[in-house]
Amino acid sequence: MNRAIPDLRLPAVVAVSVLVTVAVPLAVPADGGPAGVDRVLEGGLHRACERHPDLFRALVIPSNGYVLIPLLVLGVLWYARRGDRFAAGFLLLAPELAVAINTWALKPLWHRHLHHYLAYPSGHTVQFVAIATGFVLVAPGRRARIAVTVVAVVVLAPVAAGMVGLGYHHPTDILGGAAAGVALVTAMYLGADRWPARRRR
Repeated sequence: MNRAIPDLRLPAVVAVSVLVTVAVPLAVPADGGPAGVDRVLEGGLHRACERHPDLFRALVIPSNGYVLIPLLVLGVLWYARRGDRFAAGFLLLAPELAVAINTWALKPLWHRHLHHYLAYPSGHTVQFVAIATGFVLVAPGRRARIAVTVVAVVVLAPVAAGMVGLGYHHPTDILGGAAAGVALVTAMYLGADRWPARRRR
């Protein structure tokens, strides 16, 4: 399989992302409350949200399923139209499988509660980052990968601020969600040699 991304970089990405995902809960108090860094970042954002709640609600929109799923479907259709069955299949399966693993395995494993739900790793963040990572990995060239990465980071920053400001997540939930999303989808890509429909440039 002739990947555009050097193979040695991908295991390193997975290893670092897994390390971050596992290390973040070590800074979280035993009761699952905010860590020190959470309290520092949340104070100003919560005060700002009280003054501009509509702005913070708008900031989280790009992380919602009704935005991400159509974007993912468009990507699948675009690659399928180009005849790249591997990219289309990978985008169709990998990000949502990452969301399922996070929901049914990772969240119960760390069992960090916020309000009435399990908050770590952040599910919205995992979905957003998993989809972005999928697009980066199947992108046809280096420039496209860089462009997708930059766009994803630029969009994720205000989304994270919105989620924290609205009290949906602690910042550490979002950091862990981003790391988990990268780790899961990149690990799936590394295993793509087993896919019968693989087709890479």
